[in-house]
Amino acid sequence: MFLAKRPPWSSQISRFCVHRAVFWIISWRRVWYSGGGENATPGTSGRLSELFWPMRVHLSGAIGRALELGRWSDSVELELERLHVDLDPFVVNRVLRGLSDSETAVRFYWWAESKPGFDHTQFAIAYIVSLLFIDGNFSLLSEFLERVRSQGVALHRSLYRILLSGYVRAGKFNSVIQTFDEMVTSGCREFGVDYNRFIGVLVKNCCFDLVEKYYGMALDKGFCLTPFTYSRWISALCQSDRIGLVEELLADMDKFGCFPDIWACNIYVDYLCRQNRLHDALKMLEKMGIKGTDPDVVTYTTVVGCLCDNKQFAEAVELWEEMVRRGLKPDTIACGVLIFGLCKNDKVDEAFELALRMLSLNLELNVCIYNALISGFWRSGSIGKAFKIISFMRKNGCEPDVVTYNIVLNHYCDTGMVKDAEDLMKKMEMSGVNPDWYSYNQMLKGLCKANQLDKAFAFVADHMEVGGFCDIVSCNILIDAFCKARKVNSALKLFKEMSYKGIQADAVTYGTLINGLYSVGYHNLAEETYEQMSKAQIVPNVNLYNIMLHNLCKAGHFKQAQEIFSQMIQKEVSPDIITFNTLIYWLGKSSRAIEALDLFRDMRTRGVEPDSLTFRYLISGLLEEGKVTLAYEVWEYMMENGIILDRDVSDRLINVLKSKNNLAEQLVSMHASVLVDLTRKKTTRETVGKEPCTLEMKGFGNCQLVLVSATEFDILQIAIPKKQRGFLLKVFDRTDKYGAYLLCPAELMAESGKAWPEEIV
Repeated sequence: MFLAKRPPWSSQISRFCVHRAVFWIISWRRVWYSGGGENATPGTSGRLSELFWPMRVHLSGAIGRALELGRWSDSVELELERLHVDLDPFVVNRVLRGLSDSETAVRFYWWAESKPGFDHTQFAIAYIVSLLFIDGNFSLLSEFLERVRSQGVALHRSLYRILLSGYVRAGKFNSVIQTFDEMVTSGCREFGVDYNRFIGVLVKNCCFDLVEKYYGMALDKGFCLTPFTYSRWISALCQSDRIGLVEELLADMDKFGCFPDIWACNIYVDYLCRQNRLHDALKMLEKMGIKGTDPDVVTYTTVVGCLCDNKQFAEAVELWEEMVRRGLKPDTIACGVLIFGLCKNDKVDEAFELALRMLSLNLELNVCIYNALISGFWRSGSIGKAFKIISFMRKNGCEPDVVTYNIVLNHYCDTGMVKDAEDLMKKMEMSGVNPDWYSYNQMLKGLCKANQLDKAFAFVADHMEVGGFCDIVSCNILIDAFCKARKVNSALKLFKEMSYKGIQADAVTYGTLINGLYSVGYHNLAEETYEQMSKAQIVPNVNLYNIMLHNLCKAGHFKQAQEIFSQMIQKEVSPDIITFNTLIYWLGKSSRAIEALDLFRDMRTRGVEPDSLTFRYLISGLLEEGKVTLAYEVWEYMMENGIILDRDVSDRLINVLKSKNNLAEQLVSMHASVLVDLTRKKTTRETVGKEPCTLEMKGFGNCQLVLVSATEFDILQIAIPKKQRGFLLKVFDRTDKYGAYLLCPAELMAESGKAWPEEIV
């Protein structure tokens, strides 16, 4: 239905004229958009209309000249009335095409429709709408559309598409939704392409709830999204971390016999790898090949990187080789991700072999890959190989960059080869490689580590400050070196100079300085510096809090330490294992073991796992106060978690337990001794029950001790007659795997005159 209101023509001639008019408009549009322009004619396709062509052109030209007088006004309208023209759609449409001002076009449109018997075509409406979009005159557009609707004109599908396209380009997102809803409810015939375009707009604007709504509507009407629309939707969901719907969309695509494009697949695989869903990523990689969307270099690179992150290097190398076998040429990123993963996990020899394989395939290795190999060999202690790689890369046309030199510089500075480091800095400049921020700070650190503080200070003044490389990190390195050399006054002087140079001290600066002040006994000044930091509104880090807690507890200022700890919690700085170990140690040293035990419980509540030092400090503190039973309970908890107590503390615990004269303490002592021995020897199923030994029990003489499994213990109970076995003691840890069992001869029991239970746990 091309015309808004079709006249009741019935004759063959009338229908013929209508068809020819439509055909002429289509022909004209083809000529116009192919470059014919305003003066182009539709050729022989409009022969019937050619009979009236000169007259119509003359009329449209006259109207156009009248409209050129200026903006629409009464005088313009009067001039049009004087022409006494008989309007038809051809003339009106030709006039509209010649207008560039949207407001004039609308006014002319309204003037024309006021003429008796004249009805506009959808073509005229579409042209007006397009012109209003070009001018950005949205208020007039709303008024125009409202007037068209009030006249009962049913908008054609093509006009709705023009409106949707215009609103999208103008960023009128709400108008886009309203227009699409109007198109759906108007009874206008919809097509799958309309839903695809509209859903694409919604996806681009991340309106995922609306996307689901209209996607459901499309499915209900029998429309299917194109693979392109599905792919863009899946990509957007992955990038917005809304992965739950992706699996459903993939299932729908399977149902419709389509699959995402390579772009969407790569984004989805990347998301799976970033979430460490390696198994799902490998399944998707396999499915891509089956469904016809072959993985590319990006896909393989992503999965290889994830395999390396999960330390599955054999599988990573195999997948990389599969990529090569498929005829894909790995780029530097694909080569680098595998080399970096191997070198990072101390598999530099395998990385080197793989690099040679890459070179044999005529693949280009960039300087980053060579740097990874050099750094890997350096960390493994293969200094000679590292230097050979540097020579090798030069032969292959790859010159060392600043990172390459920094790796070597780092080695020289860490090993105290300051002279070599200085020579290397000069060589860098001669080679046209300018040392960077890292180079200068590493050199400074090397000088400080070699205790060449005067030279370090001069290096900062003569080189770093001149080049603009002196920053907070440089100052922190110097302050730390001064404090370690007990030159606290020099550190304080530098600290004061920092503000003059516009360098703001941070938590590391204050922590280093405060620790240095405490180390030389300047306790008051250290606390004043801490207060100064608080006034400067610098939030301490956990290391600074640990320094304060250690020194306050060491001085016996537990109340202040408690305040600092509370402040730490209030500022949401999470205590670490060092924090708790520091407090537990000093509480134990100060005969406050019960408080240390409470702190131990708080530590576990906060999710901080105790280490061997925690148990050492806690058990030592409890033993100092004679709290043997509590010490034993802590030790049991420690053993259950697979942590071995230091020998000196465990021996001390056992000796304290053995010194007790009652039987129960002896049994506990034996339990402790045996389980410590079990833990140290890592007793296995094959060793238990093979090496019986003898223990001396006070009041009972020698007793045989056998290590057996739980099953063997049950067999032992049945095999040995009750009267003969005398006393069978089960000393069992809570893992319920292995235990120590004591066989005490019956005669010893009789001599003792004591009645023992058959089994004591």
